[in-house]
Amino acid sequence: MIDLKETKTRYERLLTQSVLPFWLEHGMDEENGGIYTGLSRDGSLIESDKSVWFQGRALWTFSMAYIRYGNPEYLKAADSLVKFLEEHCFDSDGRMFFRVSADGRPVIKRLRYFFSETFAVIGFAAYARATGKDEYRQKALILLEMIEDIRRTPGTLVPKFNPQVEPSRSFGEPMILLNVMAELRESCPYMEDEINRYIDGLLEEIQTYFVRPDMKLVLEQCAPDGTFMRDHFEGRILNPGHAIEGSWFIMNEGIKRNRKDLKDLGLKILDWEWNLGWDEEYGGGIIQYRDALGLPLSEYHQDMKFWWPQCEAAIATLMAWRITGNQSYLDKFEQVDRYITDRFVDEKYGEWFGYFHRDGTLATPIKGNLYKGPFHIPRMYMKCLELMQ
Repeated sequence: MIDLKETKTRYERLLTQSVLPFWLEHGMDEENGGIYTGLSRDGSLIESDKSVWFQGRALWTFSMAYIRYGNPEYLKAADSLVKFLEEHCFDSDGRMFFRVSADGRPVIKRLRYFFSETFAVIGFAAYARATGKDEYRQKALILLEMIEDIRRTPGTLVPKFNPQVEPSRSFGEPMILLNVMAELRESCPYMEDEINRYIDGLLEEIQTYFVRPDMKLVLEQCAPDGTFMRDHFEGRILNPGHAIEGSWFIMNEGIKRNRKDLKDLGLKILDWEWNLGWDEEYGGGIIQYRDALGLPLSEYHQDMKFWWPQCEAAIATLMAWRITGNQSYLDKFEQVDRYITDRFVDEKYGEWFGYFHRDGTLATPIKGNLYKGPFHIPRMYMKCLELMQ
């Protein structure tokens, strides 16, 4: 049985002596501001372009770490990130870029998503909490208004497919916004009732279109009316890690608002997705993709084990145990923790590896890229520490 006292001590050490120091030492750009994420195993820079997602995500991370620990180095990092974000990551139309150069010149702007904006919202909201600077709450709210305009206005987002032939909706949008609104509520408690109503709309959207009790799974994509797109790879693809992340967002909302229906919904999703995603055949870990009908998958990385689904599974199983007291959830948390410790944690150079093949062999030793940086891992440690507290 896992020793939670030892686990808590270990998580504090890994967070404050391994993960956050790795990014402070190797990622922060002292010349231009902001953070690099294209780092090799030892922290050496191998990609100088900057992920806009991670300017916002890292701003959230270091702001929350400062709130938790009061380390001035964390606030210094947050100050650098917020300055770079404001000065270099917004286009003239108010939308955000996806990728910029080291000195902040635009490289890619993706008009298919609004995730750069969502991560800036949580970054600004957390920075406002860390510093007491109310203007960043207002900046977060203004960005949220833009996101809502994008969602409400047909044709604003460039569709992935021809909407006249294969219209669809994505689980990622309401799921990410569920977390965004929860973070914004912490920063703007005076808006709690309004935010709760917004969250209720997101929860209704998730349950109406993506949660499928008949199939015991969560669809990643569906037709606009919720129809299962069984004739397409994209319609059948399941992302267990993504759904597990959504499960703990929902459970967390149930805890916050003392709503048994939301706790039960999150637990049900976790149970389904654990059964789909935990890879008993190859030694454990949450696998990247499954097919809803058990058909062959087309993605080249469909059977890999990425870092972030393991993070989400750790949070979700520990949260489920705290809600229910059911030992089986604590046993699952122990399984995830052991899988992470045995493979992902890099005790030599710090931080975690990110990508393993299904059989547990390392796919690449890089520590970061446009999608991996200081967010999922420190969030996992901080949230699990909160749950163990």
